Amino acid sequence: MLCDFCKENEATVHFSQVVGDKVSKIDICETCAKAKGFTDPGNISMLGDVLGEFGAGQMTPESEGLRCPVCGFTQANFKKQGRLGCSACYDTFEPGLKPLLKAMHKGERHVGKTPRKVATSQESSEHLKQLEKELSRAIKDERFEQAAQLRDEIRALQVKANPGSLV
Repeated sequence: MLCDFCKENEATVHFSQVVGDKVSKIDICETCAKAKGFTDPGNISMLGDVLGEFGAGQMTPESEGLRCPVCGFTQANFKKQGRLGCSACYDTFEPGLKPLLKAMHKGERHVGKTPRKVATSQESSEHLKQLEKELSRAIKDERFEQAAQLRDEIRALQVKANPGSLV
């Protein structure tokens, strides 16, 4: 994908803007991102100007005059900075944030990501439990050849998961 500014380099920096039901995306190469100051955390408000007021149109008219009781953050602060002041802001601005979060995260709740190594470990663990259940059933049903194969497969998985240990 080419940079939306220079149309020459590969885009490696991606920004999204959600206004109402419309999602706008900007893809920028590293050179243009540096030139426009997008890589400097101090320029976060300038980024909001380039993308438009992030979240504009998402806050309800009732939330216009709202102020967070904990940190004093306002909707204008959110529009300018593109982020909230504290965890209590989520409760204060909830009516306007729900549609914005839903469009950005494909849901209203951030569930995070699982590191690849942990996901693989969890899958292996679940597979191992399934094999152990099958082994128990095979022994109960007196299918001893299948039980022996399952036992060997379980041992191989255990050795693979814990190299150097004797199973």
